[in-house]
Amino acid sequence: MIELRSPQEIEQMRPAGRFVASVLTAVREAAKPGVNLLELDAIAHGMIKDRGAESCYIDYHPSFGAMPFGKVICTSVNDAVLHGLPYDYVLERGDLLSIDFAASVDGWVSDSAVSFVVGGDEVTGERAELDRKLIRTTEEALAAGIAAATAGNKIGDISAAIAEVARAAGYEINTDFGGHGVGRTMHGDPHVPNDGRAGRGFPLKPGLVIAVEPWFLETTDEIYTDPDGWTLRSADGSRGAHSEHTIAITEDGPLVLTARD
Repeated sequence: MIELRSPQEIEQMRPAGRFVASVLTAVREAAKPGVNLLELDAIAHGMIKDRGAESCYIDYHPSFGAMPFGKVICTSVNDAVLHGLPYDYVLERGDLLSIDFAASVDGWVSDSAVSFVVGGDEVTGERAELDRKLIRTTEEALAAGIAAATAGNKIGDISAAIAEVARAAGYEINTDFGGHGVGRTMHGDPHVPNDGRAGRGFPLKPGLVIAVEPWFLETTDEIYTDPDGWTLRSADGSRGAHSEHTIAITEDGPLVLTARD
């Protein structure tokens, strides 16, 4: 069921968005060469506890997951792109890391993701430039999707805007996983695919809250599930990147609830 939120409810959702943004910022700052993925999960876990928030991941067990997730963030490294289950892995300079995080604050959920090259701008070379192009494309596609998320448009307008950016950059698009409704739970209706036809789909109305999340792989659109039962990897070993924000459709345009400083 698709639910529309009142302006008052959208205001009540802002703290969750700010918290999710703050956790992603802290985890990104900590994600340096030599840091273990489990350390990053522990940072997020500590922030959840300190805030009195609730993890949307730790007990999450949908049909596509082999077991309850058991961690509080997704850490997808290099050829992993979605649902990366944190494990005993030490980050290396030049790794492409995607972090996805969702939490509930006062009963309201926000969901967001960011991708970056571990080691920052000091990492040079062709591999790093290809990674940055992939990351930049997800960010530009996210911005285009958000720009299309205006009252009077339709879900297909968001999807088409995302796909246009991806194809212009030379990437294929997988539609198995995409954006979704957000509210009292992490995943709800409507589904927001990363490809579609403009002018089609559910009408965008003030009060609709959704996560928009383009993700692309460098040279394929095919994925497989890692033996851990969760992590989704590219079928050909190429790298993946993922960007996501939770937004609210308002009379004044899209409101990004998970905006980071």
